[in-house]
Formats: sequence, C-alpha cells, structure tokens
Amino acid sequence: MNTSRSLLCAIAAAALLATSGVHAQQQPDIPKILAEIRAKDTGQLAVSEEDGRFLRILVASTKRRRALEIGGASGYSAIWMAQGLRESGGRLVTIEYDPVRARELADNIKRAGMTDVVQVIAGDAFKEIPKLSGTFDFVFLDAWKRDYKRFLDLVLPRLDRGGLFTAHNVVNKRSEMGDFLDAIQHSPALWTTILSPASPANEGISLSYKK
Repeated sequence: MNTSRSLLCAIAAAALLATSGVHAQQQPDIPKILAEIRAKDTGQLAVSEEDGRFLRILVASTKRRRALEIGGASGYSAIWMAQGLRESGGRLVTIEYDPVRARELADNIKRAGMTDVVQVIAGDAFKEIPKLSGTFDFVFLDAWKRDYKRFLDLVLPRLDRGGLFTAHNVVNKRSEMGDFLDAIQHSPALWTTILSPASPANEGISLSYKK
C-alpha cells in the first residue's frame, strides 16, 4: 500500500512539474527579449522603445487585424506590434530583405512566443508583397528611406478604407524621403500627421489615415 501511494505521489509530482514547465514556456520574458535585441542592435535599425510602445498602443486601441511591416530588421518593432495585435486578435506579416537579419527576426519572434501572431517573410518586399493575399488595415514602413514613395504607391491601393499607414524616421531622415512626405501630406485620400515622440533619437513617425 505504501509503495502504491508513493508511486502515485511521484506520478502526481512529475505531472505538476511538467505542467509548470509548459506554462513557463508559454510566458516568455518579453521585456528581457526586447532589451537583448536593442543591446545587439549595433546598426541602430530598431525603433526606439518609446516608438515601440506607441505602435503597441496604436494597433491595440484601434483594433487592427491585418498588419504589414516592411523592414522587420531583427524583430524589435514586430514584437511590440504583436503584443497589441494579440489583444485585438490580429496578425502581422513582417518582411526583411537581409537574409541574416531575417533569420534573427524569425528566431526572436519564436523566442517571444509570437509565432501565432507574426508571419516572417525573408526577401525583397517589392516582390513579396504582390504575393500576399487580401488587404491590410495597418502598415508600418521602416525600410530603405529612398524607397518609401515606391512602397506607398505599391501598398496604398491595398490599404482598407479607415486603414493606417505609418512610416518611421520621417523627422531625422526627412531629407531622404521628400517625395514620400509630399505625397502623404497632399494626397486627397489621406489625412496625415507627423509625430515626434520625446526620445533622444527624435526619429519621428508619420501617421496617415485612409479616407
């Protein structure tokens, strides 16, 4: 009897440990992962923490469902947006051109436990976006600055009415995207404002609403 009872206790303890392990795996330390990505970002490709927080609140509060990121880098901004999209029940497609960064992006999304929210695509966004089905209600652009206008022309027809088109570095690198800034500020199809979060980098984000 004692042997049977001890065996049952051992089985119960093992089951509890297994359940605890699974639970722990399902809740990664997001702040730690984000901090690690920032620390390794020697090329300063990631958005600032303030911009990341803004993107998370923006997609969650406006209940975005079909998001596209052009220029995913190592996944810092994607993880911020994925947190908001998880709240709204949405999904994100993020595209990164550089194959090394694309692998880092996929690995970081997996580490953050966001593979159910984020689809990572490695390749040229100009070639990959036409392959995607459907439309988008949110776009975040953070790619080669001189290509911003081309990306706007490619994606705007597929942005839903009421959709948001956002772009990064529109303050600190505005000299590299004059045609893009002119287009979003004068297009009759868009309402646009330029946001300059109080961050040391003062990178700036444009926010355009499609009427």
